[in-house]
Amino acid sequence: MHSLIIGKYEFGSRLIVGSGKYKDFKTTREATIASGAGLITVAVRRVNITNPNEENLLDYFKGTNVKLLPNSAGCVSADEAISTFRLVREATGIDLIKLEVIGDSAKTLYPDAIETLKACEILAKEGFSAMVYTTDDPIMAKRLESAGAAAIMPLASAIGSGQGIQNRFNVIFVKEAVKLPVIVDAGVGCASDAAIAMELGADGVLTNTAIARANNPILMAEAMKNAVIAGRQSYLAGRIAKRLYASASSPIEGIASLT
Repeated sequence: MHSLIIGKYEFGSRLIVGSGKYKDFKTTREATIASGAGLITVAVRRVNITNPNEENLLDYFKGTNVKLLPNSAGCVSADEAISTFRLVREATGIDLIKLEVIGDSAKTLYPDAIETLKACEILAKEGFSAMVYTTDDPIMAKRLESAGAAAIMPLASAIGSGQGIQNRFNVIFVKEAVKLPVIVDAGVGCASDAAIAMELGADGVLTNTAIARANNPILMAEAMKNAVIAGRQSYLAGRIAKRLYASASSPIEGIASLT
């Protein structure tokens, strides 16, 4: 299965989870541990990770092998995202980040490609390892790679929609376009979506809402863990070619006629 390598960092799991939408930090921790994920995203502008006088998500992951992945959710310009991550690194020393610059915050939560690219170039020059949320566009993926991104994170469908992968071909196109890890992000609704992403050749999957809003988040986290493993194994094993007509699984040569 091999490890997932992003920049200078190495992770045993190819599943990344989010920290939003859970009923409490305790459930967040339990689901994350059940998922086996080595990374959990944290929306810096919405969750306290710097004020020691308030409840802190960091406290729930002390003594674990789970690393925080700060993201710039809520930022709508390159300048906002850059300033956010500079403050995070100053406060925590963390330089592995998830870059999000949203262009449509009212409806689709689709990224602003131009502002995202601008932020990626500057952050990469400043030594950040940026995992970049983007559209499933292979051309933009190549531009982000040239700008210094550490990983490309194409959306499967709209954030939190649970619609699964809407364009499977584009996942393949993005994977073929870059040499960076490709992490399918946004829109995963159930374990089979995660398995499909991995079978298409993605290097990993990020999911949040599908686990946090499940009737049983712990059980769904386990399902996602198993789906990512199974999907990766299936991809490495190599699926059979699709055929128009049936193909007998047992040879028919030499069978005596009954008539």
